[in-house]
Amino acid sequence: MAERQSMTTAEVVAKTLLDEHADFLKEAVAMVAAQLMEGEISAEIGAARGEVSGERATHRNGYRPRAWETRVGEIELAVPRKRDGSSYFPSFLEPRRPCEQAIVSVVMEAYVNGVSTRKVDRLVEQLGIHGMSKDRVSALCRGLDERVEAFRNRPLEGEYPYLWLDAKHLKVRDRDRGHVRSKALVVAYAVHSSGHREVIGIDIGETETEAFWVEFLRGLRARGLGGVRLCVSDHHEGLKAAIARILACPWQRCTVHFVRNIQGHCRRSERGLVAAALREIFDAESLDQARSHLGEVLERFRSPLPKVAELLEAAEEDLVAFYRFPAAHWSKLRSTNPLERLNKEIGRRSDVVGIFPNDASAIRLAGALLIEQNDEWLVSRRYLSAESIALVLEDQGDEEREEVAELKAG
Repeated sequence: MAERQSMTTAEVVAKTLLDEHADFLKEAVAMVAAQLMEGEISAEIGAARGEVSGERATHRNGYRPRAWETRVGEIELAVPRKRDGSSYFPSFLEPRRPCEQAIVSVVMEAYVNGVSTRKVDRLVEQLGIHGMSKDRVSALCRGLDERVEAFRNRPLEGEYPYLWLDAKHLKVRDRDRGHVRSKALVVAYAVHSSGHREVIGIDIGETETEAFWVEFLRGLRARGLGGVRLCVSDHHEGLKAAIARILACPWQRCTVHFVRNIQGHCRRSERGLVAAALREIFDAESLDQARSHLGEVLERFRSPLPKVAELLEAAEEDLVAFYRFPAAHWSKLRSTNPLERLNKEIGRRSDVVGIFPNDASAIRLAGALLIEQNDEWLVSRRYLSAESIALVLEDQGDEEREEVAELKAG
C-alpha cells in the first residue's frame, strides 16, 4: 500500500489493467483516496513530497494502516503521518456525527438481530455497511449508549423557570411478545436561568399515563430540576395531573394544538372564523384584554358552536397562563412551536428506521440527536435575554418572601 503513494496515476491504471485478478473500481477508489490524502497532508505540512519550502511546518513520518469500508468493498489505506506528533485525518474519513452513528447502530442492530425488512436491507446497502457481526454492533452501541446515558443522568444545576414537555410515538418491536407496539418517546426541554435552552430529559414509556409522567418528573427533580415557574405542553390529563403533583407549578396548554383540536368540532366553513377568534385571545396585549376577548368569543359561539364554547371555557385558565410572565416571553411560552424544528428532525430520523428493534435503540438515536442540539444551544446566543429572565427570578423571590412572611405571621 505504501508503494501506491509514489506511483503515478498512469502507473496505477496500467498495473490494474495488467492484473487479471484486479478489481478496477476498487483500485480506482483507492488511488483517488491516496491522491486526496497526499494533497491534504502537503497542505498541512506546507510542502509537497521532496519540495524545499520556507513555509514547511514539519516533515512526513511514514504511514499508518487504516481500513476503509466503501460500497466497492473494504480498502486498506495508508494514512500519512507527521513528524511533529500532530495527527492528520483524511477529510473523507471524517467520523460520523453521533446522530449518524446512532442511525447506523440501529440499522445494524436490527439487521443482526434478525428483524430486518427490505427497507433495512436497502439502508444497509446505501450506508455501505459490510462485515457486520454481533461484536461489532455491540461495540458501536456500547460507546453511544454510554454517552447518551451520561447525558440523560447528568446533574441539573441552577434554576429552570420554563419547562416544555413533548411526546412522540414510535414503533418498537417487542421481542418478548413478538409484535410491534407504539411507545411514547418523551423529551423535556427547559430554559435555564442563564437564558439558554437545554434538553434536560429523555425517556420512553409504554403509554402516556399519569404514572409514567410522575416517574419521569420525579427523575428530573432527583437530578436537580428546580425553580420551574411554568410548564408548557400539549393537553393530556395524566401529564397535567403529574405536573400539579410533582412540580406544583402553573401549566400552559399549547395554543396551537388547542386550535387544531377545536377545529375538529367545526364544519370546514367555520374553521377560519374560529381560528381568527382564538387568535384575538392569544395575541392580546395583556391578561385582562385576553380575558375580555375570551368572554366575547364565548358569547358569540354559545349558540352556533356550543361544543367549541364549552371546550374553550373549560380550558380558559390553561390557555392564558403565559400572560402572567414578561411580554417578551409570550410568543415562546404559549405553544410548543419553538421546538417544532427539533421535533421534526427527530421524526425524520426515526422515520428512516421505521421500526426500532428495542427501547434502547430508540433512546440511542433520539439521545444522540438531542446531544448535538443541546451543544448548539449552549454555545449559541441566549434564547431569552438575561434581563428578562431576571424579572422572572425576581418575581419568584418576591413570592417566596411573601410565603415566609405569611408563615411567620400565622
